Amino acid sequence: MTPLLFIEMTAVVVSALYGILLAARKGMDVMGVFTVAFAVAFGGGTLRDLFLDRNPLFWIGNPHYPVIVFAIALLSGLIVRHLGRIRPLLPLPDALGMALFTLTGTAYAADAGTTAFVAVMLGVITGTFGGVLGDLLCNELPSLFVPSPLNATCAFTGAWAYLGLLHLGVAERYSLAAGIVIIVAFRLAAIRWNWSLPAVRDPRPPGASPGPDGKS
Repeated sequence: MTPLLFIEMTAVVVSALYGILLAARKGMDVMGVFTVAFAVAFGGGTLRDLFLDRNPLFWIGNPHYPVIVFAIALLSGLIVRHLGRIRPLLPLPDALGMALFTLTGTAYAADAGTTAFVAVMLGVITGTFGGVLGDLLCNELPSLFVPSPLNATCAFTGAWAYLGLLHLGVAERYSLAAGIVIIVAFRLAAIRWNWSLPAVRDPRPPGASPGPDGKS
């Protein structure tokens, strides 16, 4: 198994666990848990593959991935039973899953011949879009789109670090490891100290309507 495939499989497991914990907060049944876990684990990578016209989709080409997610969902009752004990650890699978998927997405996009910037953007999509789908399925506004601890910014930074190290001739395994450490550390620090981007708000007071010249 290549390093990228190992990282991708680990990302599937970690993201599925995070999806289970999201669904558990909403009190979903096993079908709901599986649906959310499936979306979180495969959503970002599926979008990446569609953009890159990769066939088959990564989880279809690796049919054991859905089986792993299904098995984890079946064990969700056992996992959730210890939710109180593991709740403080929730940020870790979130950060780790994002890091692993971001770097595999960046690597696959770069291998497909995209520019560095496009590869990084597809890596960020791979690492974050599954969480967006999970939030939507749980009827929550995705945290990616509102002022909250930095998310996509962490993925963006780590993806550039990975490509930069490769450009400098650092071996892929070490470049991947460095990218993972940067994303996870950055994300956990953002959660710990509540680092966030400023919100873009309409300066008009709520309920105000534009005047005849288009201004309020």
